[in-house]
Amino acid sequence: MRTKSCVTVTAVFTLCTLFAPLSTLKAQTMPAPADVPVHLATPQVSPAEVYAKLLSGQAEEVVSAAEAMPADKYNFAPTAGDFKGVRTFGEQITHIAGAQYYFFDGFGIKPTIDQDGLKKLTGKDEIVQALKDSFAFAHQAVETMTEQNAFQKIADRDGTDTRASITAFSLAHTNDHYGQMIEYLRMNGIVPPASRKP
Repeated sequence: MRTKSCVTVTAVFTLCTLFAPLSTLKAQTMPAPADVPVHLATPQVSPAEVYAKLLSGQAEEVVSAAEAMPADKYNFAPTAGDFKGVRTFGEQITHIAGAQYYFFDGFGIKPTIDQDGLKKLTGKDEIVQALKDSFAFAHQAVETMTEQNAFQKIADRDGTDTRASITAFSLAHTNDHYGQMIEYLRMNGIVPPASRKP
């Protein structure tokens, strides 16, 4: 019995001796998940990158919708139903452009246009160019956003007062008017570019 016991103890000791270095090595090279900081577990994306991507997608859709409407329909506004006093198609676009300058004015980027002049634009080409310029301005503003300043308070814009919240508000505002542009296009028998099959 004593011999069996010795053999068993020896076998267990041998196994432990063999596998101990492996467990030690594993502990040294692979920290426990709890020891890995969350910010190192996945790649970080800056606030500027996140919002710039959203803004780029939005600009593509809005500009393509603006370009899809014929020039002679830029004065179109719905009349069937209760649409008294609504903006024309062209006014929807100049409103979006003006709003971009309004929302992003506090980001430290100075606009190079007279914002009051936007309301005087009437031709398709100049309105579309103003829209493109406003998105370029918004992009410059968004690129100033960092992890450090994204949620710092700046000038209030319609109840929002950080770069992150103002940018989110601006994106939502533009989407609202983009939706109206889509309706105007469809009322004129035009399928919006974003809805067309490739």
